[in-house]
Order: sequence, then structure tokens, then C-alpha cells
Amino acid sequence: MFNLTRRVFGTGLLAAAAFAIATTSFGAAAQELKAFNIGYQKTGLPVIARQRQIIEKALAGKGVTVKWVEFTAGPPLVEALNVGAIDVGWTGDAPPIFGQSAGANIVYAAALPSNGDGEAIFVKPASPIQSLADLKGKRIGVGKGTSAHNLLVAALEKAGIAFDQVTPVYLSPADAAAAFASDQIDAWAVWDPFFAIAETRYQPRVLVRSSDVLKVNTYFLANKDFAKAHPDVVSTTIAALGDAAKWADQNRDKVAEALHEVTGVPLDAQTIAANRTKFGIFPITDEIVAGQQATADRFFKLGLIPKAVRISDAIWTAPGN
Repeated sequence: MFNLTRRVFGTGLLAAAAFAIATTSFGAAAQELKAFNIGYQKTGLPVIARQRQIIEKALAGKGVTVKWVEFTAGPPLVEALNVGAIDVGWTGDAPPIFGQSAGANIVYAAALPSNGDGEAIFVKPASPIQSLADLKGKRIGVGKGTSAHNLLVAALEKAGIAFDQVTPVYLSPADAAAAFASDQIDAWAVWDPFFAIAETRYQPRVLVRSSDVLKVNTYFLANKDFAKAHPDVVSTTIAALGDAAKWADQNRDKVAEALHEVTGVPLDAQTIAANRTKFGIFPITDEIVAGQQATADRFFKLGLIPKAVRISDAIWTAPGN
């Protein structure tokens, strides 16, 4: 049986922060870059790019070695970006908001489709909980500062339930999986492939999906100093991810196998996840910024982030654009 493993970030992450990012001119910095560290999760476009080695091929002429670092959720990925342990990475909508509010050294480089149908709040089939209204007073497992956290907030809002009328139990996907299995939580809010794994194990009752209550995006982020020093690498990577998206759309029958090969997540779960994933990457428009700002404002109003943020302050623009 596939086990969800926890990623521990501590001494290794802090040690990685000791590596200074070059602050010389762009030309010199670009020449000095030898290692390029990319953060990814257990599904999504970066996994396809890794399996196809599309970014490696795009950067081959620059003499850059690509290293892939796996995370189980967006918040630790954002922290790794903040300290320079990785250079770029992909997360949902909420992690960069929590990061920006805490002063993280990150920028938004591009937008991708939302988790959509691949993110949900669900319960076991035998649960007495039949609808969102029944969540009042219940314990809900969710990752703090994750896209599923935003889903929970939006879903409760839609159902007319105040956030303080439920008990959020902040857990990593691994711990939430264990808590769900042992009925220590009443419901679970999470994204693919963890949602898909739960579907194969429990055939859960889905109360709501992100696509039902949210119009959001996921994001390709970069360490702010890295993006300033190596804009060509960031732009090349975004273009390569675009190529990966085209391949995925043209080879839907091979996507699940590619995801399975890289992540080790069972093929049946990755097939479910792949079949409902939308692939693409595109510039961050004013409309996207406005939507992300609305999410940030909601979090601040609820006291979930320590200070208000202005999303537009953290948008990266490639030189010449």
C-alpha cells in the first residue's frame, strides 16, 4: 500500500539558506549559475516536465544542472523558496499569500489552472454528514495555508457557516490521511493526488469541489533574488512548462503513467487525477491579480494571516515585457 510520507524541513532547509544568491550583474550571474533547484508536488505540470526532461533540455545549452525537490504541500515549498533552498516552484493559490504576509522573498512568475475538480471536501460513505451545512461543529482536516484551506473558507462562506463554527485541524496530507483513516477528523479538505488516493480507498461522499465555489489559479513562483539575477532561466522554464502542457494535452493516455513514474503514487489514483487536470501556463493578468487579492483580503479579514498584503507588489515581469 502506498504510504504518504512526511517531509521534514529544519536543519537542511536552514543550511540551504546559507548559500548566497549572486548579486552581480545579470550577465555575470547568468554565467555563474550551475545548479537550478525546482520545487514540485506529487501531481501537476512540473511532474510532467520532469518526467519528459523538458526543462533540462531547454537549459542544456546554458550548462545548468536541474535538481528537483519534492514537497507534499505548498507552504513548505514557499518557505524553501523564501530561504533560497529552491529557486522556483509550483503551489496553489493560498501558500504565496501566507508567505507574502510573513515577508517571504518570493514573486509570482506565471499562472496555471486551478485544482478545480481535483480538490474537495469529503467524508466517509457512512458519515452522517450529508452536506456542507452539516459541517457545523465538526472537525475538518486541512493543511494550514494551502489551497484546500481557501476551499474550506469559501465553502463555509457559501453554506452560511462562520469559520469559527467548525474546528479546523491543521495537518499535513500524511497526518490528515492517518486521521481520516482512524476517524479522528470528520471531514478532509485536500487536493490531488491525496484526494484521488482517498477516492480509491474509501469511495467518499464529496461535499464540494473547488470548481463549485472558487475561481482561482495555481501559481509558478520564484525566489525574488533569483528571478532578478536569472530572468532568462525563469523565462526559459516557463516556456518549457508550456511545452509540457502541450504534450500532456496531446498525450492524455500517457499522463497518468508519467505522474506515477515520478511520484510513486499508485497508477489508479494518478489516472483519476490526470483525467481531471487542466494543463497550461500563462501570464498573470490584472483579472488574476484581482482574484488573488480577493482571496488575500478574505484571509486577512478572518485573521488567518498576520497582515494585509498587496498581490501586485509581488508580480514578476520578465525584462522587456
